Amino acid sequence: MRLGPHELPTNLFLSPLAGYTNLPFRVTLRELGGLAWATTDLVNARSLLERNRTALKLVESSPADRPLAIQLFGSVPEEMRDAAVMCEGLGAQSVDINMGCPVKKVVRIGGGSAMMTELDKTAALVCGLVAAVKIPVTAKMRLGWDDDNLTAPDLARVLADVGVAALFVHGRTRAQGFSGTVNLAGIRAVVQAVPSIPVIGNGDVTTPEAAKHMLDETGCAGVSIGRGAFYDPWIFRRTARYLATGALPPEPDFTERVRLMRRHFARYCEFYGEAHGARLFRKVAPWYAKRFGPSKPFKQRITTISSPADFDAAVAEYTAWRAQFCDERGELLPRFAPGPMEASFMRDEPAAGLHRSAIPVPRGPVDVW
Repeated sequence: MRLGPHELPTNLFLSPLAGYTNLPFRVTLRELGGLAWATTDLVNARSLLERNRTALKLVESSPADRPLAIQLFGSVPEEMRDAAVMCEGLGAQSVDINMGCPVKKVVRIGGGSAMMTELDKTAALVCGLVAAVKIPVTAKMRLGWDDDNLTAPDLARVLADVGVAALFVHGRTRAQGFSGTVNLAGIRAVVQAVPSIPVIGNGDVTTPEAAKHMLDETGCAGVSIGRGAFYDPWIFRRTARYLATGALPPEPDFTERVRLMRRHFARYCEFYGEAHGARLFRKVAPWYAKRFGPSKPFKQRITTISSPADFDAAVAEYTAWRAQFCDERGELLPRFAPGPMEASFMRDEPAAGLHRSAIPVPRGPVDVW
């Protein structure tokens, strides 16, 4: 598929996940393959213009992190316009406008999902951005404020008319937050409303099968994955292969999971500094451990690390402890092995293989998602 002037190798995108989709994570995912396009964490336009240190860290990138979109939120047209120009100057390939975040601190300033309630005002703001930059402008939205106000198709038409290059649609309303199930019919309605631009679906894509199901049911041009990528960093590579061949690649083994975790941790330390990076990684490592089999000692130990030496010791101690549950080849004995990836966190229903709906929302820099 294409997004503006960019021809992409797959139709798989990384959704912003506040506090997690930083440069170390994005580069780690890109290295695995299958990921065509990534977006930064949402960043406040005013903070970026003020060159706030945290905001600048959110948009920091590297040559290996391409193509990249910077996601802005805000409601002041001049600030959003000037921030978009700044993003272009920083080397971003696109600017994405957040119209979907349900968080109160974002909505109360007129950003995020609040932008779906005033179509004319939103259209004027977006028109100013499109006119100010040469790179593509995209928007991330939800289906509407609540079930009684499903404004996404109307907003999509307005945004297409003012020149956005693509739309990302999370198939939930603002009122839902991250609860309930994704409304695929709602995404399909947006696809049908704007046949002239690509619509990328988002929400509950936690397995390759779920990605294909969303593509088949909605007609969307691509799929954007957030929580599913945090739970399974290999999901882009596995999904690209599945969509191309119909064959589902095997899950990574323990050795590969530890290798990637080490790589991810090293990038955290390089990006944030050893001590701060180690502390931040305390909330990341337990997600890798979800597929280690018995892992309670590791999860307890990893939350105390404060240096690379602590991390190495925690991994070594756990690997030695875990050996008691393995056979002579180092494979977990059947009674200790976690179930298949596609069987984890499932509902007990016929279509359970499509979704891993119980994946929690990782705690980020905001307390309410």
